[in-house]
Amino acid sequence: MTGILSYGAFAAPMAPARSEAELAVAGAFGKGAAEPGRTKEPFDAQRDGAKTSRRRRLWELPAKYHCPLIGVCFDVAELRRMVGKALDYPPDTTDYVWHTIAVGVCDKRCPLSEQFNRLLDKRFALMIRRMAACKTAPELRAAWREVCRHGTEIPAGLWAACTHPACDRELEQEIQADIHMIQHQVGAGARIDLQAMKNLEAENRRLRQEAEAARKRCEQLRADHAGEAAGLNRRISALQADLSAQEASVERLRGEMERLRAMLPDLDERVRLQARLRNTEERLSAARERETNLENEVARLRDFAAYAEETIEALVREPDPDAGVPDEAAYLPAGNQLLGKCVLCVGGRSGAVNSYRSVVERQGGRFMHHDGGREESLHRIDGALAAADIVICQVGCISHNAYWRVKEQCKRTGKPCMFVKSTGTASFGRVVGEAGGNVDKSAGDMAARDETGGGA
Repeated sequence: MTGILSYGAFAAPMAPARSEAELAVAGAFGKGAAEPGRTKEPFDAQRDGAKTSRRRRLWELPAKYHCPLIGVCFDVAELRRMVGKALDYPPDTTDYVWHTIAVGVCDKRCPLSEQFNRLLDKRFALMIRRMAACKTAPELRAAWREVCRHGTEIPAGLWAACTHPACDRELEQEIQADIHMIQHQVGAGARIDLQAMKNLEAENRRLRQEAEAARKRCEQLRADHAGEAAGLNRRISALQADLSAQEASVERLRGEMERLRAMLPDLDERVRLQARLRNTEERLSAARERETNLENEVARLRDFAAYAEETIEALVREPDPDAGVPDEAAYLPAGNQLLGKCVLCVGGRSGAVNSYRSVVERQGGRFMHHDGGREESLHRIDGALAAADIVICQVGCISHNAYWRVKEQCKRTGKPCMFVKSTGTASFGRVVGEAGGNVDKSAGDMAARDETGGGA
């Protein structure tokens, strides 16, 4: 929009009676000045019944259009410049006075009104050519409605429609009513924009304050960083000085080393020999350590082999008591020979575990079983050995690792350990009976010692 919409542009048509100053101003620009009390008769070809295709000029329009045209199509600064060249008015003249003067000169044809008309034709030539295609009032009304709907070319549409030859009285009233309502909308929007402007100004002040605070913080950070950088530069200078001193010391020591090397021609050879000697000594020490470990392993294996031979010979010499005897004959009469001792059976047949348990419980003991590493983990055998009082190992049904673990732990803890070659229930019952007899004998010896001690 080229001009600004002022409230006076949408008021009722200007009264015909004007002040003498306004009449003088209007007379100064026209061939016949408007006389006081004389009403202007506007040019209206259709209203007078004449048919013409000529567009109306500014001074030929009804007076009610002069105020909205000047207010909408020109801004105050432009009016000051154009009217100020023709009239000498004080600099503090209000905007309303400039507007009133411009409206007044449009009643008659004069140089200033002709200048307004030429400028409007030039400024809105594109819209004038577009509306020239309208041949009737309905077509012109439709074009004006389209301009109002878009709302971006109101000044151009107003000038092109008002001066169009097809503009009749009814369309003039519609255009005046539309411009009047647009003024209200613009006023409401202006109030909203004013409030938004105030809010933006407040936010701008707040942002300026925040920006100033941020600038001060940045200045402080810049000063702090400058101080740190200066300190780091001093530190770098000191380190460079130290490095230079160390490099000089290294050069001095290198020269001393070269001098000593020149005094001792075979120094390099001696250094190499010393390095070889240290390497040889380290390898010799490692070889001796491996030799010691191997000797210990050989001794352990020899002991193991001897113990294995003794165990194999003992098992070979031991007759098989289960030969021709059914398992049911191995059950001993019920008694209390074990005196609640815990018997651990390592190995054996999985189907005979319940029979082993019955034999031990009939003798008054508690039964534990481990399969010797066939399915159960060997780590569990250590806890079982620690909880057992008597260990029965069936050598034919356990792994070698389980056999040697049982053997070594029983030997270390002093627990009785009996080895059985057969997995039958009879052999297991016989070994349990022997273990129970040993328990009874140990109990009798302890009772005898207690009686002897009591008698003493």
